[in-house]
Amino acid sequence: MSDSRERASTAPATKPTTGGPRGYFGIGVEGISKPMNLGAVLRTAHAFNASFAFAIKAEFDVGAVLASDTSSAMSSLPVQLYDGVADFTLPLGCRLIGIEITEDAIELPSFTHPLAAAYVLGAEQDSLSPELQARCDFIVKIPTKFCVNLAVAGAIVMYDRMISLGRFAERPVRVGGPHQARRAHRHGLPIWKRNRLKGLGKPE
Repeated sequence: MSDSRERASTAPATKPTTGGPRGYFGIGVEGISKPMNLGAVLRTAHAFNASFAFAIKAEFDVGAVLASDTSSAMSSLPVQLYDGVADFTLPLGCRLIGIEITEDAIELPSFTHPLAAAYVLGAEQDSLSPELQARCDFIVKIPTKFCVNLAVAGAIVMYDRMISLGRFAERPVRVGGPHQARRAHRHGLPIWKRNRLKGLGKPE
C-alpha cells in the first residue's frame, strides 16, 4: 500500500487539540449519499475532538447536514469536500486508514493507531473504491457479525483510538472501576538532550 506521507499536502490545516492523547486525527467518508449520516459522523467526530473531517464524492444538502448536527461541528472543525479521490489530500505525515471488510484487513482490536491518522469510511451499502483503498496505508475492519451503519462504525473507530492512545487509569482485574487514579504525566527531557546525555554516559 502507498504511504500517504509521500504526497504533498494542500489539505486544510488541522486545529490543535488540548489534553487527551498525543497526535491528531481526522475522519471522513467516500461517496456518502445520506445527509443525516454525514451529520452524525461530524457530530461524533466533534465529540471525540477530531482535528478535521472530509467527504469525497459526496452529494448532500448542507442545510440538511446542519439540521442533523446538534453540536454545530461544522463551525468547530475544518470540513473539506473533494470532488474525487484524485483531488483528496492529507497533511504531510498523516497516515490514511480505510475502514473496510476485506480478507486481509487488520481487526480493529489488534490495530495500533498512528499518532497522525485519517480514517475513511465507505458509503452506505457500498465499499471503499479500489482507487481509495490503494492509497490507504492500512485497511482495518471491525469484527462484527454483519456490517453496521457507517456513523456507528466511525464512532467505534474513534472510541478505540481514544482508549488506545488516551491516558486513563488502568482497568482493574476485578469487575468495576479503577481503585487508583491515573498517574500524572511526566514530561521528559527533549530528545536531543537525552541523546546527548546518553552519548556522555550520564543518567537522564
